[in-house]
Amino acid sequence: MASPNTAPPPSPPAKLPRIVAASLIGTTVEWYDFFLYGSAAALVFNKLFFPGSDPLVGTLLSFLTYAVGFAARPIGALVFGHYGDRLGRKKLLVLSLLLMGGATFAIGLLPTHATVGSAAPVLLTVLRLVQGFALGGEWGGAVLLVSEHGDARRRGFWASWPQTGAPAGQLLATGVLSLLTAVLSDEAFGTWGWRIPFLLSGLLVVVGLWIRLSVDESPVFKEALTRAESRKEGDREKLPLVSVLRHHWRDVLVAVGARMAENIGYYVITAFVLVYATTSAGLSKQSALNAVLIASAVHFAVIPAWGALSDRVGRRPVYLFGAAGIGLWMFPFFSLADTGKFGYLVLAVTVGLVLHGAMYAPQAAFFAEMFATRMRYSGASIGAQFASVAAGAPAPLIATALLAEYDSSTPIALYVIAAALLTLVAVGVARETRHRDLADVGARDGEHAGEPEAAGARSV
Repeated sequence: MASPNTAPPPSPPAKLPRIVAASLIGTTVEWYDFFLYGSAAALVFNKLFFPGSDPLVGTLLSFLTYAVGFAARPIGALVFGHYGDRLGRKKLLVLSLLLMGGATFAIGLLPTHATVGSAAPVLLTVLRLVQGFALGGEWGGAVLLVSEHGDARRRGFWASWPQTGAPAGQLLATGVLSLLTAVLSDEAFGTWGWRIPFLLSGLLVVVGLWIRLSVDESPVFKEALTRAESRKEGDREKLPLVSVLRHHWRDVLVAVGARMAENIGYYVITAFVLVYATTSAGLSKQSALNAVLIASAVHFAVIPAWGALSDRVGRRPVYLFGAAGIGLWMFPFFSLADTGKFGYLVLAVTVGLVLHGAMYAPQAAFFAEMFATRMRYSGASIGAQFASVAAGAPAPLIATALLAEYDSSTPIALYVIAAALLTLVAVGVARETRHRDLADVGARDGEHAGEPEAAGARSV
């Protein structure tokens, strides 16, 4: 048995790529499923599940079911965080993948409103809730599995790789939809073609599950568990949520505020833009999808670079740059989209996602470094997912409603700018966490669980 004061060594460099791959592939599958729904909500669900409405009203109803998935994410964060802090990261990540993939596959089999009437949107909403519940538990576990295996010197870089699962999932979902809309007529796509990408999720889940089952549990978590058991404290953290709110409530608020610009900006740039480009800018669905596709590829490439930069200059400076940048970019973003030219739309979305990456890349390490080991899954998940209810969930809905009310992009730009200001304040008052030793925090957590300065220590 390891000594209570001996921190576990980081995983050997040879193991890290496999661990990163397991987290990345799993998060890619989960985000593919989640984003696929968002794209379908913007393109076809308004007609299939909410017919008889004005097109923009139908889109609003479609985005409302999209937002419902976000409402389930905090519940997923609470449940997965609780058991992830008690049982380990790996077990919960396997469960989240199965839940998400199963719900997405089932959406591909759903009857539409034309077949079963009002039962169709109800079933769609239930499956969307399952998706949100699963994703609420996925993110925290995936980034912690990588963060707790690596060393502090390159944690920002390695932990940013699971974050690339978001653009990779977006790339995959948009790519499949773009291919189908290119080769199928609108009638064929609306009748049966839209089901194909949802059914493909079953294959992706099998691949992700095979890789995810092959990796080891986090050594930092195992050491913290051993330390607690050696001190006969195995049942001490019966409710990690209580410990998080007692010792880390400021960190939770920082995490919520930090996600405002990142989450709202992302969904305006990638989901709402499909509506705006096709209804206000006069572009085709194919052009709008291709613009997001190209920008997502760039987004995937820049996230590790931003993560590596956060290892050199700190999490806060990179995050603050991204928040300020995305706020300043909103008016040029819509001006470029309003030209109705494909190349300008690509530029608008690409720059927006590059700036988003400056927030999203250091976020994984930044949030992980805020919380002590035995409550880290709960803390990181709660901070991240509760923000999604106020930020990402209503973002496409609010943007679409503002467009319908004012027939102008100006209120939408101001909406994102307000979110950027909130993030600047939250990250601005936070302390730098770059040099935090996660294993050391775990050791202090085991020895001084009742002391806020130990469990929720902040260091530069």
